Amino acid sequence: MSNLIDRRLNTKGKSTVNRQRFMRRYKNQIKKSVNNAVTSRSVTDVSSGESIVIPSKDIKEPIFHQGSGGTRERVFPGNDQFTQGDKLERPPSKEKGQGGDSDASNQGEGNDEFAFQVSKEEYLDILFEDLALPNLEKNQLTKITQYKTHRAGFTNNGSISNLNLVRSFKSSIARRMVMTFNKKKRLRQLQTEHDALVGVAGSSIDKIQALVVEIDKLERQIKKIPFLDSFDLKFNNFVRHPVPTSQAVMFCLMDVSGSMDQATKDMAKRFYILLYLFLTRTYENLEVIFIRHHTQAKEVDEQEFFYSQETGGTIVSSALKMMYDIQKERFPSDQWNVYVAQASDGDNWADDSPNCKKLLDEKILPHVRYFSYIEITNRAHQTLWREYENLAHTNEHFVLQHIKGIEDIYPVFRELFKKQTG
Repeated sequence: MSNLIDRRLNTKGKSTVNRQRFMRRYKNQIKKSVNNAVTSRSVTDVSSGESIVIPSKDIKEPIFHQGSGGTRERVFPGNDQFTQGDKLERPPSKEKGQGGDSDASNQGEGNDEFAFQVSKEEYLDILFEDLALPNLEKNQLTKITQYKTHRAGFTNNGSISNLNLVRSFKSSIARRMVMTFNKKKRLRQLQTEHDALVGVAGSSIDKIQALVVEIDKLERQIKKIPFLDSFDLKFNNFVRHPVPTSQAVMFCLMDVSGSMDQATKDMAKRFYILLYLFLTRTYENLEVIFIRHHTQAKEVDEQEFFYSQETGGTIVSSALKMMYDIQKERFPSDQWNVYVAQASDGDNWADDSPNCKKLLDEKILPHVRYFSYIEITNRAHQTLWREYENLAHTNEHFVLQHIKGIEDIYPVFRELFKKQTG
């Protein structure tokens, strides 16, 4: 059987419908593959999509075929071994030899898994389906980055491509009417006098000639007035108005004390990747602030945030204080949507946990849209979790989740940002 593969370019979107139909048909398989595709990419590297692999057994076309059981009462042509009424044994099942199966094909052939590329937009649509940002608001910006062009009447100067012919001719007519009004009025009077004298016996020849000279002079003056002057030209005027857009800042707080090993940091990184991708779907202007801490907090770049080897004890309040100072100074809450994601293994100096709760309750939570705390550990919860748990009961926009392994990251993320009904 021949297989035809259409490798033509998507000229004018001719194959877009088929691609969308394919995406809908194998949505579950694609979504499962996408959910497993959050790997070691950079937190801010979202310029490409993903390569999705679907097992070939999942994309087979459904067909009607004769089953191996049942009662048959016909004899096939060319039979020279059986007669009507003979009983036949059930044929043995055939080995399939699929590309991913453990049994090899005895025919020397097999089917590879089907792989295709999804675009960035398709990847993000699948990844964040049915998710929504909580407490989203649009704030007026002090730093406007987007403008929209609007018509704003007419101007005397501009590009020839913006020349408004109708308006220009109207201006020309009005100008010529004003400049020739008195002359035309005087011309009509002189012509009336001239007509009254011509053909009348005894009229003065000198007076008639004087009227003719004056009429000719006025006519020449009227003709000298240009039909279209540069003063008449009118151009369509366009102005750019600033358009308010939503902007957000995301604070990433991570514990880098001695108890946070590299595996725990990697799980925190994957959570931050999802959060960054999700926020970029809502905000066109997104700032990311990385703060790492042990006993002291420090604002760092992405590389140092995830891969620095510096360790020490744990005082979580140092990171919260720095986050509050940065937010107050650079990202006022009346102009920015503030989001905070904190990742830790829960280990903290016992006397510092009540300070963290007080700092959050009095200074930070009143100015943020959403605060999520992720505790990555297999141990029992300690004082920090218990203090935060009490805080979550009185603040709906403060949530905490527990992650034990990599398989918990995406389900926890969906739980944090699931779309609210009603």
